Amino acid sequence: MATRSLLFLGFFLFLTSAVFSQEVNKGAIQFSGMVLDGTTDELFPVPYTNILVKDKYRGTYSDFKGFFSIVVERGDVIVFSAIGYKTVEYKIPEDLEDDRYSLVQLMTQDVVNLPETVVFPWPSREHFKLEFLAMDVTPELQMRAQRNLAEETLTRMRSEVRYDGNENADYYLRRQTGNFYYIGQQPPMNIFNPVAWKKFFDSWKNGDFKSKK
Repeated sequence: MATRSLLFLGFFLFLTSAVFSQEVNKGAIQFSGMVLDGTTDELFPVPYTNILVKDKYRGTYSDFKGFFSIVVERGDVIVFSAIGYKTVEYKIPEDLEDDRYSLVQLMTQDVVNLPETVVFPWPSREHFKLEFLAMDVTPELQMRAQRNLAEETLTRMRSEVRYDGNENADYYLRRQTGNFYYIGQQPPMNIFNPVAWKKFFDSWKNGDFKSKK
C-alpha cells in the first residue's frame, strides 16, 4: 500500500512539474542568426556584437563569425550594438507559431570623417624645407595652428574621435586572444621568468647599472 502511494505521489509530482514547465516556456523562442556589416555591398561578419534584450538586463554577443543564439520571448525588443556601428533595435514578432526564429541583422558603420588633408608633392625633403620656411603664414593661421596643437585640444580629440569598425574588430580580437591564451590561469609575471633573471644578472656583471659620471 505504501509503495502504491509513493508511486502515485511521484507520478503526480512529475505531471505537475511538466505542466508548470510548459506554462513557463510556452512563450520562449530560440532566437539565432548572423550579424553582418551592411555598409558596402561586400558583407562580412561583425564579431563580438552586443545583443541585449531591452529592459530585461540579459543578453549575449556574437562570436568571431558573427553568429549568435539567445532565448527570448515573443514581443521582446532586441538591441544590437557594437563600437563603430549604429545601434539597431529589432522586435520579435508576437504572432510567431514556431519556437525558433532566425535573422540576418545588418549593421552600418558610424564613423567620424576628419577634415580633408592636402599633401603637397615637393620633389625632395630639402626643397620642401625651403618652401616651408619661405611660406607666408598670417597671424590668424598661426593662432589657429596653436589652438589645434594645444595639449587640451589634442586630449579632447583623442577622447572624442572613435574607432571605425575595422579598428574595433582588431581591438576586440587582440583582447580576446589575450584572454583565451591565459584562460583558467594567471598571466605570468616577469619575476618568475628565468630569461628575465639571466638578462638582469648579465647586465649587472657588465656594469650597466653603475652610475656614469
